[in-house]
Amino acid sequence: MTGRTLIPRKLLFGNPTRAMAHLSPDGRYLSYLAPLDGVLNLWVAPTDDPSAAKPITQERVRNIRFYEWAYTSRHVLYMQDANGDENWHVICVDVESGESRDLTPIQGVNAYINALSHFMPEEALISINDRVPQLHDLYRVNLLTGERTLVLENTGFADIVTDKQFKVRLVQAPQPDGSFDVLQPDGQGGWQVWTRIPHEDTVTTQLYGFSADGNTLYLADSRGRDTSALFAVDMHSKAQTLIADDERADLSKVLMHPTENRPQAAGFTYDLLRWHVIDSALAEDFAYLQSFSRGELEVMSRAADDSRWIVAYNLDDAPARFYLYDRAARRAHFLFTNRPELENVPLSKMHPVIIPARDGLPLVSYLSLPKGSDTGQAGKPDSPLPMVLLVHGGPWWRDFWGYNPYHQLLADRGYAVLSVNFRGSTGFGKAFTNAGDGEWAGKMHQDLLDAVEWAIQQGVARRDKVAIMGGSYGGYATLVGLTFTPEVFACGVDIVGPSNLVTLLESVPPYWQPMLAMMRRRIGDETTPEGRAFLESRSPLSRADQIKRPLLIAQGANDPRVKQAESDQIVRAMQEKGIPVTYVLYPDEGHGFAREVNTLSFVALSEAFLSAHLGGDCEPFGDDLSRSSAQIVTGAEGVPNLSAR
Repeated sequence: MTGRTLIPRKLLFGNPTRAMAHLSPDGRYLSYLAPLDGVLNLWVAPTDDPSAAKPITQERVRNIRFYEWAYTSRHVLYMQDANGDENWHVICVDVESGESRDLTPIQGVNAYINALSHFMPEEALISINDRVPQLHDLYRVNLLTGERTLVLENTGFADIVTDKQFKVRLVQAPQPDGSFDVLQPDGQGGWQVWTRIPHEDTVTTQLYGFSADGNTLYLADSRGRDTSALFAVDMHSKAQTLIADDERADLSKVLMHPTENRPQAAGFTYDLLRWHVIDSALAEDFAYLQSFSRGELEVMSRAADDSRWIVAYNLDDAPARFYLYDRAARRAHFLFTNRPELENVPLSKMHPVIIPARDGLPLVSYLSLPKGSDTGQAGKPDSPLPMVLLVHGGPWWRDFWGYNPYHQLLADRGYAVLSVNFRGSTGFGKAFTNAGDGEWAGKMHQDLLDAVEWAIQQGVARRDKVAIMGGSYGGYATLVGLTFTPEVFACGVDIVGPSNLVTLLESVPPYWQPMLAMMRRRIGDETTPEGRAFLESRSPLSRADQIKRPLLIAQGANDPRVKQAESDQIVRAMQEKGIPVTYVLYPDEGHGFAREVNTLSFVALSEAFLSAHLGGDCEPFGDDLSRSSAQIVTGAEGVPNLSAR
């Protein structure tokens, strides 16, 4: 313990002051998420007077995390669930009257917004699994009355793609081999194959949607190549034209024209985001905006007439900065930062590094170091540090450069922090993603071990002081680290991680059923004796007796993806062997933390736990535990000062 002043975790993990800024389609209103009595709600102001913002929602328990403007420019749609169960409701709020309407007032179903269109401003396409839990039917819903009309009864599709006239144009039908058939209506009430997406391309090929006239389909496509590129397909001739690509990275962002719905810029992220401007009409805008401020540029929102944009600059060592951009004047006006309280806080830089795996595969990774530990400013500490290996979820996801609250907190507490895009991660081409097939607890884990060894050899990490931590797949990786390689890590923190791959696949949410064939190809097949044996051999539960190092487990009781049973069963197995474990359960959370009070309590537990086993600093609990719903099921003695509470 150093006794120095620490960055309060609330500054890093508390709700942002403002987030997700957008313009209404007519440009009159500016909206964003901001706290109301400690819960993120929707606020709206006249664009020309942001100081006049008022809340238009009254959520009291769970943060709003996603919203969209309807093309009426008067209605905002957002989604909300209960206690993390992911039974999402789509709620419509009238900005002017303040009236709110639940467009999907059905208990126990999962609904989501499929499409909005400026041609149908008072309607939305919403997918709802109210008829069959495994399948989402498509409805056309009137925003003013709530009346809904069935558009398509889903007979086994994983995705439904419509045009801007709300006409169903294509559907994706999963096949037993993990591939997808893309079907189009045959004109006689049935379907015909339009194209096929082989299993090896399913993660890296995505249909984006149609141009406003419906004649052109835009998609990310990796077929016949490695990285996914942006293509246009003529729906009459089926001719496919390459629009933008990058030989190292998959397509990650597409900026579409607000009314014509055609791509104008494409983003590719290898280590950092790089924009490819497609439409020359935007060339000067991007030249100005990219030179205007440091950080990665993101266009958050555009008015329908394209006169105004909301842009953000994302940084690694400062809060995100939001601007209102006037295209005619070519001038950006500062609006706000998302966390102004961090403006003068000494945050750590995040260094992109490329780590070679043992077979030569390049692993794009990100390293953060404690402020002042790197006097040469070369991305290497003056002496080896205790380190936390922070593993992302998915695993079909990736880590990015930028502000990361865990990186900042852990670096501030005295640790090097390393995030690794191991094989199976997305963004680096299909060969890299597919290299993870069948490699859970195999080569995917070896990549993490190789990264740890790299950090030790580079003088970044102390061999005896490396922790592993992560959520979802990262939680699984934590359990693998402590069971398959029990001597490598000093301790582990598992957040909603599966412990048994058989029970994980047997208990997925019903609406994931269309994706199960693909998951079985990538993880293993729980329906065959051979597949079950393989999955059990790659499950931490089967090696629970090998755990030698301290373990902290956090679980949401309502998690529909990784059920509470996944944590319960490994805790029980450890207890039967007399192996200590600290297990904290959140009765009002699901797959991760949505409530600020719960996030802060878990971070408090984690930093105290890591401090005990790695030797870094930690902020006292304060009232962060008492204000949360955290239930210490077992192992309070495993976290300093917890058993006395």
